[in-house]
Amino acid sequence: MDRVVLVGAPLKTLDERTAQEHLEELTRLTDTAGGHVVDIVHQRINAPHSRFYIGKGKVDELRESVTVSEADLVIFDDELTPAQGRALEDRIGVRVLDRAELILDIFATRARTGEARMQVELAQLQYLLPRLKRMWTHLSRIRGGLGLRGPGETQLETDRRMIGRRIADLRKKLESVSQARAVQRQSREGSFRVALVGYTNSGKSSLLQALSGADLFVEDRLFATLDSTTRSVDLGEGFETLVTDTVGFIRKLPHHLVASFRSTLEEAREADVLAHVIDASYPHWEEQKEVVEGVLADLDLGDRPQVLIYNKVDRLTHAEEEVLIRRVRAFDTTPAVFLSAHRPETLEPLRALLKARIRGGLRHLTVRVGAHDGETLALLYREGEVISQSQDGGVLELEIRVPAPLAGRLLQRPSVELARDHGT
Repeated sequence: MDRVVLVGAPLKTLDERTAQEHLEELTRLTDTAGGHVVDIVHQRINAPHSRFYIGKGKVDELRESVTVSEADLVIFDDELTPAQGRALEDRIGVRVLDRAELILDIFATRARTGEARMQVELAQLQYLLPRLKRMWTHLSRIRGGLGLRGPGETQLETDRRMIGRRIADLRKKLESVSQARAVQRQSREGSFRVALVGYTNSGKSSLLQALSGADLFVEDRLFATLDSTTRSVDLGEGFETLVTDTVGFIRKLPHHLVASFRSTLEEAREADVLAHVIDASYPHWEEQKEVVEGVLADLDLGDRPQVLIYNKVDRLTHAEEEVLIRRVRAFDTTPAVFLSAHRPETLEPLRALLKARIRGGLRHLTVRVGAHDGETLALLYREGEVISQSQDGGVLELEIRVPAPLAGRLLQRPSVELARDHGT
């Protein structure tokens, strides 16, 4: 296990509480990556130092901390330039990572599917390409370790041209995966789709597990799951929806990583509604909410229909929950529910909200269908809501609610006749 010294160097314009939270989150990230924090060095700065990011005197203090604590790794909370990373390593004598490299390393160890591994490798190579000179010195004296896993052990020993070819190859493969995903999404056309988005460790996977009953991997750690997972969820009263769990967001998420995971996040783009899961037990959940909204805006998803899910209310007292509900309803017009993924009885308001969304997107029709057309009748009962049915000889008259795309295909069938369009 790597012994790690953390470095926080927030701008003086950032308030002390937020700066401390950033360092606490960096500590959790380090733990997730398998590192052990032995010391923390902190300095408020007016602007980053061009050579060391922090002041020269603080670099000497950092070097002393590394020596005393016998640390073998330093991690900065902010992104360093290649020149700053090299200068710091030359002065301190141990490897230096920044927050972006740490997050990339975590993703490298957490990726399970071939697609996720390709996405992480692409992001790592794009990030490390301008830092090859510094990484080569690492590889000359160190093998493995935090920050050097995944493609760091193999691709960085090659030259820039080979890495460039590898990047092009990964982009081509991911484009093929993206096209395959598009085909899968087309096959789901007509189904109501929900994408769970939110800050990492907000409880998205636990919520999907609770809603679907599926046996999913759940762990109380940052970025426990990276791969998007889609499950069918029975909402009751004949309504079903497809719910997709997407990768969690975090402050200062490396932009290469966001770009690499864009194909995975297409699931959110194609969803009928984004369900923004918020950890209601976190004291400053508003800031995490803003981070997620910022990433969604960067992905051009900010205008998608949303519902807010305040999770983990079981960790609040009754009085705290009441204050939260009043506060949210007073200042936010987005539909919101308050629940705990570990308390099944609290999930009913979410199911009701999703059913209302499905009803709102349905066309209300009365159609006549030949009684012999079993295929169409089965389709109506499987993917629509049959309100009433009557028979006149060999013709069935059905009052139905169906998704708009299905209604369009349905009315093109020769055995189907529109009797009345009741609207939406």
